[in-house]
Amino acid sequence: MYTYEGYGVKVVREPQLPFPKPAIDGPAGAVEILRRQLPLEDREVFVAVLMDARNQVLGINTVSIGSLSASIVHPREVFKAAILMNAANIILAHNHPSGDPSPSKDDIEITRRLIKAGEILGIEVLDQLILTPSGHISFKDKGLL
Repeated sequence: MYTYEGYGVKVVREPQLPFPKPAIDGPAGAVEILRRQLPLEDREVFVAVLMDARNQVLGINTVSIGSLSASIVHPREVFKAAILMNAANIILAHNHPSGDPSPSKDDIEITRRLIKAGEILGIEVLDQLILTPSGHISFKDKGLL
């Protein structure tokens, strides 16, 4: 437990993750997990997959639930759970309700900001995924990381 002037933060492990704790070996493995965990809703949902040094999933943190075409994502919220869970690596992901998995300029810009923040913190951003009902893209596969 971490305390500061009357406030405390405690990480509590859920009794059972809703999926086995696999090691993610690339974008396809992350997409497989996220298809079950990331709801393809009518608005953007941004999540971070938290992993240990062997890329085993520690958990999935919902960072932001936005509007039809945007979600507010700040490095502080992305890395808070990663730090508390002692994550070594993360994979970022969000959905595009429009059905078009093409990254926007904002998607590319925030991903670059998050990579820089991760470098400072020592938490590597391995990929950014955009999921839609009809498919997905990986920033790593597209050379955008």
